[in-house]
Amino acid sequence: MKNDRGLGLAGLILAVAYGWQAQQLQVASAGSGAIGPGAFPTLLAIGLAISSLYFMIRPDADQPWPALKVFVQILSVFVALVVFVITLESVGFIVAAGAVIAFLAWRMGASLKPAALVGGGAAVGMFVLFNYGLELSLPAGALWGMS
Repeated sequence: MKNDRGLGLAGLILAVAYGWQAQQLQVASAGSGAIGPGAFPTLLAIGLAISSLYFMIRPDADQPWPALKVFVQILSVFVALVVFVITLESVGFIVAAGAVIAFLAWRMGASLKPAALVGGGAAVGMFVLFNYGLELSLPAGALWGMS
């Protein structure tokens, strides 16, 4: 019960700070009626605030904490995502995303070869979709001279 209320309070503080920062975003040259760059972050902040208030008003009964093994698994996923963000521009999207997707598939129980195939295929597919289908440029990799 107190875990949910603590999480709700932390989320509410984050929502207020995030929403306040979203309101600071300025539009360089938009006419009247333009939604502006702060609209989506503001909606996220409102959703987080509502969810946080729900946690504070209607908390669940306290549950036992998971085993240390679960925390280690969560930490490994967090580290993989941080490494992805750090290496994205230097090694490129395909290598970074392929490696993190393969790692996550392996952590979910796939053997290494299928995990690597899924990671590589998904990364190439997303790269093609974003770069050519949606025309949103993803980094190709500075290490390969293709930044």
